[in-house]
Amino acid sequence: MITLPEMPPRNTGGVNRSFATMRAVVALMMREMATRYGRSPGGYVWALLEPIGAIIILAIGFSMLLRSPPVGNSFVLFYATGFLPFTLYQSLQTMVARSIIFSRPLLMYPAVTWIDAVLARFILNALTSLLATIILFAGILLFSDARAVIEITFILKSLALGMLLGLSVGLLNCALFGLLPVWEQIWSIATRPLFLISGVFFTFDSMPRMMQSILWYNPLMHIVGAMRKGFYPTYSGGYINLSYVLGVCLVLMFLGVVLLCRFHRDILNNN
Repeated sequence: MITLPEMPPRNTGGVNRSFATMRAVVALMMREMATRYGRSPGGYVWALLEPIGAIIILAIGFSMLLRSPPVGNSFVLFYATGFLPFTLYQSLQTMVARSIIFSRPLLMYPAVTWIDAVLARFILNALTSLLATIILFAGILLFSDARAVIEITFILKSLALGMLLGLSVGLLNCALFGLLPVWEQIWSIATRPLFLISGVFFTFDSMPRMMQSILWYNPLMHIVGAMRKGFYPTYSGGYINLSYVLGVCLVLMFLGVVLLCRFHRDILNNN
């Protein structure tokens, strides 16, 4: 009689860890939803009202100064194609940068890691911003006289890279804010002109050649350009280089992950 060898017990550590991570991320997302939206009148409605108000103010203001937008026939759509991808990046990098500080009390428990905190804030705010972006673009196209030919590939690339850039910058700043508290003030001051130099108000081709050679290195110029390319087929966008944006994102993300892996405990103890 042949006796078969006993099979070693199945290692479910990876499965259990994945489930624990998912449970922690969901719990952190629910906590932030209750904290940010559950206690304020209107809740999630403000996630839509804020960009709507900003776009309308921009459109009204510039329509008084210009006869027609730089591209297309609608001021609202033109500024939405610049403002919404910029806001997507800005909100994500801001939220991710403060992930550890925001979830510090829960990170004292072994079951919750800094990765859980970062993922929770990124996923929740990315979904919220994407929902607001989709609703706003749909409303503009349905209820205004804007004429656009949708090229979904460029739109998806712009949104994906906007989220990736926000995550990458947020990860690096998450480490730097914790290690060098003064960096938060430096970053705030240094990036204030970013809204003005990211193509929200203008097109890349309308700038002088010397300015173009400087603005090209701003990843948000390429992200905004890709978004406009997705709505305006006549928009040239010859300067757009999404590989450059991806490269910047990967470098920043690598630096952020390395610093957080090495110093996340120091950041928790110092804050």
